[in-house]
Parts: sequence; structure tokens; C-alpha cells
Amino acid sequence: MSKDGRKVRIFSALEVANICGVVNQTAINWIRSGHLKAFTTPGGQYRIYAKDLAAFLDKRGMSASGEVLQEIMENANWNTFLIAAEPSVNDSLKAALENMLPDCTISQAYDWFEAGRKVTEDKPGFILLDTELSGVDISKFIRVLKSDPFFGKPNIFLLSDSDKTSGQKTETDFPSTADLVLAKPPDLKKLEAAVKHFGKQLDSAVTA
Repeated sequence: MSKDGRKVRIFSALEVANICGVVNQTAINWIRSGHLKAFTTPGGQYRIYAKDLAAFLDKRGMSASGEVLQEIMENANWNTFLIAAEPSVNDSLKAALENMLPDCTISQAYDWFEAGRKVTEDKPGFILLDTELSGVDISKFIRVLKSDPFFGKPNIFLLSDSDKTSGQKTETDFPSTADLVLAKPPDLKKLEAAVKHFGKQLDSAVTA
């Protein structure tokens, strides 16, 4: 993983052809027909960003190679942890996470508009969402982040209100694509363990 948690990988048409198991001309035809997004170099050669190749493979239901999957993961900034929660919860969590995760930059969003902006601009590798933060369909929000390669498929943790969910909701009531559900006040040790666990998985994928 790069020092800043993110790197950009660009593929040639021939590399795309090799990944997809087709001849070079087929990859060029995909580009010329508009199915595969690409740009041209000053010398007239086609080049494809990893995120665009990943989107193409996802849309066609094709299996991505380990290299492409690695690039999808690296599209997120795995050194950034975004907290999307109301101010009092957000500020206390930020202070705790800064002590627990000194290698991470802790980013904050106090409403869904700000959360959406920071997710798009910063592409955080870890996101903690408060389910009580109103104004968005959380299930849809998570599905978009998990399915669109542009966001790098971050790890998403949900923070639920224990007073409202106790005896009424369980983890199965929350979006199945969330990586972890925590009740308020959150078990920070459990959250720290989850971050380190997913971090090890990323390192393993990068070095494989």
C-alpha cells in the first residue's frame, strides 16, 4: 500500500485484453464503441484507469483478476477514517479514535450533505455512520459505496441507538452490506479490532 493510502493504476488496451482473456483488437473495439471508458496518450495509445476497468468488469459480470481487485481496493484512502454523526457523538469519537488509530486521519461530517461530499472527495477507506443521522436512505447509501468502484469499496461500520433498538432490532435488521454494527455507546475495542482486521486483509491483498 502506498504511503498516502492510495495509488492510481493505468492499464493499456493490451493489458485489458490479457486480463479479460481476449485479443487486443477486442479491447480496442470495446473502447471505440464506448463500452469501456478510456483516454488517449499524445502518441494515440489507449489507456484505462483501474476504476473504469473495474466498472466495466462489474457491469458485464466478468471476474476481475487479483490485480484489478487490488486496484479497486487501493482506490480508497485506507489512511482516512470518516465519522458521520451529530456533533456531540462525532467529537467524542474523533478524540477516542485519534488515540486508538494514530496512523489514520480522522475526518468528520455532521450531516449527510457533508458526508457525501467527503466520501466523494476523500474516498475514506473506513466510514462510521450513525443510523440516527436523518436525511438519507442508509441502505441505498451503503449499496452505492460498496458497488461503485469509484469509491474503492470502503469498510462501513454502523452506529445504532441502543435505546431505540434494544429488544426491537438486531444486526440482521440493518443493511447486510455493512461490515459491523455497533450499539451506542460503541465498544471502541471492537471497532479498533475491526479496523486492524480489515487493514491486514488489505495488506495481504496488496502483497499477494
